Amino acid sequence: MRGACARQGWGGLSTVGRSSGIGVLDKAVGVLRAAAAEPCGLAELCQRTGLPRATAHRLAVGLEAHGLLHRGNDGRWRPGPTLAELAAGGADPLVEAASTVLPRLRDITGESVQLYRRDGIHRVCIAAAEPPSGLRDTVPVGSRLPMTAGSGARVLAAWAEPAVQRAILAEASFSERVLIDVRRRGWAQSVAERAAGVASVSAPVRDQSGQVIAAVSVSGPVERIGRRPGVRWAADLLAAAEAIQHRL
Repeated sequence: MRGACARQGWGGLSTVGRSSGIGVLDKAVGVLRAAAAEPCGLAELCQRTGLPRATAHRLAVGLEAHGLLHRGNDGRWRPGPTLAELAAGGADPLVEAASTVLPRLRDITGESVQLYRRDGIHRVCIAAAEPPSGLRDTVPVGSRLPMTAGSGARVLAAWAEPAVQRAILAEASFSERVLIDVRRRGWAQSVAERAAGVASVSAPVRDQSGQVIAAVSVSGPVERIGRRPGVRWAADLLAAAEAIQHRL
């Protein structure tokens, strides 16, 4: 049949079998089960579920939009953060892992600290720690920022899938060459890119499989942290990112 994959299921994960009587729900669960068994690309997803390519792709992209699936830099889908959040009773495991790390990083640097997660071509601040007084770069939790400026955006864009990178770079303040440098050295810095007078440095946070799932950032006034914040704080950011990964 044109446009369809083999109907043979993989590991008992064919869409034929258990049924709730709600076709699209059964197919979506089949896609989830297939990706949970082992990360897979579209061809493997079709083989495991027996779904046509267009259907498998549509469901996987929809599940990814809700965080139920996550597509890594290798183009393969795997279980997303929302599954872990639901399993934990609504608690976000990434935020929980960062809950003691961010305040310590704030105390070390004396500056504002944020944790960002990518959502499409935006980044969302999911946790933050602010110094008790003084001039600060406050980013409220829940803030949704474009992925076109700032060191946190650079980090998340550097390890995003190629299609997302292309969409970001079309409007970004940085270039593909910058993202190559970010991947090479393992962190990013920016000066007056997201906001006038603000500098920041960020590092990637990875999950246990090595996929970049967030960016941890330190930001503050340029006159205080300088125009090369990475020289001061990159090592501390990398240590904080590793600590968060260890706690996941």
